[in-house]
Amino acid sequence: MSASLRRHCLSALSVLLLLGVGACGEDTPATESGASADRLGAVTISGEVGIIPSVTWKSRMSATTAEKETIVAGEGPAVTEGGSVLVQYWIGNGYAQEKAVSSYDEGKAELFTLNADLNPLFADAIEGATVGSRVAVTSSASEAFGEGGNPSLGIGNSDSVLIVMDLLSSLAAEPSGAPQPAPSWMPAITVTDGDPSGFDFAGVPQPAGMFRKATLLAGEGERVRKGMTVAVRYLGQVYNGEAPFDENYTGSPATFGIGVGQVISGWDKQVVGSTVGSRIVIEVPPKLGYGAEGNSQAGIAGTDTLFFVIDILAAG
Repeated sequence: MSASLRRHCLSALSVLLLLGVGACGEDTPATESGASADRLGAVTISGEVGIIPSVTWKSRMSATTAEKETIVAGEGPAVTEGGSVLVQYWIGNGYAQEKAVSSYDEGKAELFTLNADLNPLFADAIEGATVGSRVAVTSSASEAFGEGGNPSLGIGNSDSVLIVMDLLSSLAAEPSGAPQPAPSWMPAITVTDGDPSGFDFAGVPQPAGMFRKATLLAGEGERVRKGMTVAVRYLGQVYNGEAPFDENYTGSPATFGIGVGQVISGWDKQVVGSTVGSRIVIEVPPKLGYGAEGNSQAGIAGTDTLFFVIDILAAG
């Protein structure tokens, strides 16, 4: 999602978690003290899928090649080549016996696509796993991140690594569900190559501060709750604007925590309560968008009413 829709800037987790492995910084040798145990014998992992795992270290962890183990087997579809899934993950340093980084701390899951761009360690872990599962991976740092380990995460080249992944929701290719009639207040959606490309405001009356939502396709998936991560495609345009100020139908789906202030208030209030698989259109008055200051970067004035079409493709 572009910065124009976000209410706040979020810190990004290391791209080494998502892209191909590679070295980072100088080698950091691990210390040579303390007893060790092989892989998951060094820890106890507890808690429900979708909630940050409780990891209790019993000893230093030893691991060489990467191995995965399913802690909880989900009942959803299996992840296959080219498929995308929302994942929450927790990464720990098995030698130091401490957390290194967690997507739970960022307040949103990450969208992993099983393809050549995903770190092979993560790709091997999610391939064939079912949605709803919790999977643990143990590995050496070099196997996970390259010869240099990942000093930016406090993981040296000789350390071991524990990764716990919760597979929350698979990504739908497009919205689906029962078509619903469009209300009279809603501008027509223009379509290019099958996807929304803008709004046509011909005949749409001047906005009068209304805040409303139209469901054009009523998805049959899970209902979105506050605090979930959602994956969406969307397009935004100001009333009578000649072109969208933002869209991602020509790019990748966006993910963000919903109902927690990561996006404008109008999104938080209207996406929550919608169902996965839905296409909705929302009309957002200035006070629930960018306020009196507007958003000069996106060309939005403080008096502009915003219209969005949003396809809700996953939530978890």
